[in-house]
Amino acid sequence: MLRAVALIALALVAVAGCDRRSEELEEVRRDQREILFRLGALAKAIEQAGSRAPTAANPGNPPQVYEIALGESPVKGRRDAPVTIVEFSDFQCPGCKTYQGLVNQLLQLYPKEVKLVYKEFPLADIHANAVNAAKAALAAGRQGKFWEMHDMIYQNQDELGMDDLKAYAQKVGLDVHRWEQDFSSSEVQQQLSREASEGRAVGVDSTPSFFVNGRRITQGTVEEFKLLIQEALNGNRGRTA
Repeated sequence: MLRAVALIALALVAVAGCDRRSEELEEVRRDQREILFRLGALAKAIEQAGSRAPTAANPGNPPQVYEIALGESPVKGRRDAPVTIVEFSDFQCPGCKTYQGLVNQLLQLYPKEVKLVYKEFPLADIHANAVNAAKAALAAGRQGKFWEMHDMIYQNQDELGMDDLKAYAQKVGLDVHRWEQDFSSSEVQQQLSREASEGRAVGVDSTPSFFVNGRRITQGTVEEFKLLIQEALNGNRGRTA
């Protein structure tokens, strides 16, 4: 199976590199890195699954629930909501951008029951601008505008250079001088490092990764989210610190 994944990766890279003009090469390389990273994560998941006994053989085992400290991470929704969705995300990840619509849909469906906690998990090895984008959003949060910056960055995901980020800070109404100071501050760097460490501690190795009251989303469908939310509301709440 792992050999098959490797062959798929090589085939996709070969296809992506065919008949491209020189000015498109950088975009192609970025797509290739994204493909290889995700296939690597898939191979790891397949390998781990092969080493575990089938779930059906142990129907009495409860699902694993992870302790995830909410800390200073930005929250969308009512802070007293009984169900917490924790998202580990990367602003330069195309899949993370795609999932924003689903997450907002869930918050609209459960306005009193669900809150979203967003945690930074930039994949610097494959996304050159991910760390700066994360710091830009966290710095905006110091002025109470994390979510405005969050939305602005995702809307302009292909333009995340420092000049671009500074322009977005101005567009969302930040004190840009203060934002620049916060961007370079040890406090923002520490928060970024802390959130990434929290992700690694619960097994996050790709983005986006979601947890509903500490239970990991594995399929990523709206039906799975709704199922775990409803189970939490029915009493199987899981744990968040």
